[in-house]
Amino acid sequence: MNETSPKALSAAEKLNWLRLIRSTNVGPFTFFKLLDRFGTASAALDALPDLAKRGGAKRQIKISAKAEAEREIEALEKIGGKFVAYGEADYPPLLAHTEGAPPLLTIRGHTHLLSKRAVAVVGARNASLNARNFARKISADLGAGGLLVVSGMARGIDTAAHEGALETGTVAVLGGGVDVIYPKENQDLYDQLVQSGVVLSEMPPGTKPIARHFPQRNRIISGMSRGVVVVEASPRSGSLITARLAAEQGREVFAVPGSPLDPRASGANKLIRNGATLTESAQDVLESLNDLFSKPLSEGEPIDFSGVSPSPPDENEISKARSVIKENLGPSAVSVDEIIRNCQFSPAVVAMVLLELELAGRLERHPGNRVSLIQEL
Repeated sequence: MNETSPKALSAAEKLNWLRLIRSTNVGPFTFFKLLDRFGTASAALDALPDLAKRGGAKRQIKISAKAEAEREIEALEKIGGKFVAYGEADYPPLLAHTEGAPPLLTIRGHTHLLSKRAVAVVGARNASLNARNFARKISADLGAGGLLVVSGMARGIDTAAHEGALETGTVAVLGGGVDVIYPKENQDLYDQLVQSGVVLSEMPPGTKPIARHFPQRNRIISGMSRGVVVVEASPRSGSLITARLAAEQGREVFAVPGSPLDPRASGANKLIRNGATLTESAQDVLESLNDLFSKPLSEGEPIDFSGVSPSPPDENEISKARSVIKENLGPSAVSVDEIIRNCQFSPAVVAMVLLELELAGRLERHPGNRVSLIQEL
C-alpha cells in the first residue's frame, strides 16, 4: 500500500475518498481492497450496493452522501484543520507501512512535524508522580535527540510526555474527533499542541471518544513510531495493547522498570521479561533506534490508484467460491492464506468473496491478515 512518490489528491478525489471510508462496513483494509479492485473511490462507491447484496446483506448498505462529506470537510476547515490522505506528502511515513493504515487523517497543527523520526511514549492514566516526572524528562530528552514524541493525550503518562516534548515537537493521536478534547482537563495542553505541535485523528470531527475507539487509536500511535516506550502500565492497561501492536508492526518496544510492589509497574516489568528493552534513560532508546533509522522498513506492493485492476476475477468462479469459502469460515479467526490453500481458489477470487462478506457486515478483519465470520443473530 505504498506510493512510489507523494501525490496530492484533487479536491474531488479527496471528497470521494472521504465518502468511501465513511460508508457502512468500509474500514481501512476494505478501503484499499476496493481501490485496488476498482481503481478509484468513485467507481468503488458505485459498486458498493451490489457487492454488499452479493455478500448477503439483509438491508441496503449506507453510502456516505456527497453533502454529508462536504459538511465534514467544511467543519474541519472551520477550525483550521485539514485532511491528509494516504500517499500525500504530509502523511506520517512509517504509518503508511502498516496493515490497515487510515486512508484519511484529520489534522490540526504543524503537519511538517510528521516527517520527523518518531517515538511513542505511553503509560498509565493513574500514574505515580515519579513516573509522570520520568515521562516528562525522557520525552524532553528524546525531543532534544531529534525525535518527534507521539502519545494519546490521556491523563497521566501521555500528558506528561506531551508536556516534556512541546518545545521540540509532539503529536497527540485522539480517540475521538480532532476537535474533541478528552479529558477536559487537558484543554490548555490541547491548545498548546495545536499551536506548536500536531493533533490528529481518523474519526470525523465532533466524534465523542468511546472505548472501542482506543485500540484503533493505539495502532496509529505505534504505527507512526519506530519504537514505543511504556512507562508504568497495569496488566490491563491500554498501553500494553499499544506495545503488542508495536511488536506486530515490527516496531521496537521499550519498557521502564518499576517497583514489584506497585501494580502500576507490573505491565512494564512483564514486557521486559518478555524481551522489551529495559529503559532507564532516553539514551537507551536513542542508541537502540539509531541503527534502525538507517534501515528502511520493508515495503509492500504499491497500490495503483490510476485504474481498474487489470484482471478482475471471473464471476462464475466467484459464484462457485462463495459457499466453499463460507464453509471454511467461523467465529475463530483464520488466515486468508490458509483459506486460499484449503479452498484452492485464486487469491483474487478469495479476496472478492471476503470483500462481499465484509461489506454485508458478516466478516471481521483481525491483525495478521486473519478473518472471522460474524455470527448472525
